[in-house]
Amino acid sequence: MPQFQFPTGIQTHSITSPGTSIYYPMVFGLADRRIQDQMNRTIYHAVHLLEQEQKKIQTGTPMEMTGHYEIKTNERGILSLQLTNYAYSTPMAHGFTAVKSLTYDVNTGKLYALQDLFKPGSNYSAVLSGIVAAQIKQRGIPLLHGNPVIGPETDYYLADKALVIYFPLYAIAPYYYGFPMFPISVYDLMSIAAEQGPLDTLAADVV
Repeated sequence: MPQFQFPTGIQTHSITSPGTSIYYPMVFGLADRRIQDQMNRTIYHAVHLLEQEQKKIQTGTPMEMTGHYEIKTNERGILSLQLTNYAYSTPMAHGFTAVKSLTYDVNTGKLYALQDLFKPGSNYSAVLSGIVAAQIKQRGIPLLHGNPVIGPETDYYLADKALVIYFPLYAIAPYYYGFPMFPISVYDLMSIAAEQGPLDTLAADVV
């Protein structure tokens, strides 16, 4: 795969109704329309799942819901984005924020789970769990259930030359701590990174 590619085109779409304003990205301009449509379907599906998750948590009425997104990486054929949904309903004690990240190869439409970033049999779980545990100790993060174990379903996104592991509200720390995030340099993961995978691609020098 060539290291230089123009950024993928992004358009902002919206879902609006009384009490609801959700803004989400759709990709456009890809050479293969089938890949473009496939990516957009998975993005929209993730937006819908966040809405459904909120309806299970915020059980009061009426509900106020807002959603937005951030593009974390859009280079070298890799698109990594984060969707955020905040909702509050009376008489809940406070609002709740749900987050989902998606990372794609825009040339193939492949959606990467965390395990796909690493060589088969690389024991990436133990490596990442050790790095995250060290950051938790260094930063003094209060834990609810002990150090987390990183697995294929763990949330992440890619930002420039870093893999960012993060956890939902209440998953490992109290609500007031927000979303614990753990940035890891891609250079620290090269020995276990999948060849020609996203980490390998992002680590390459500027050409």
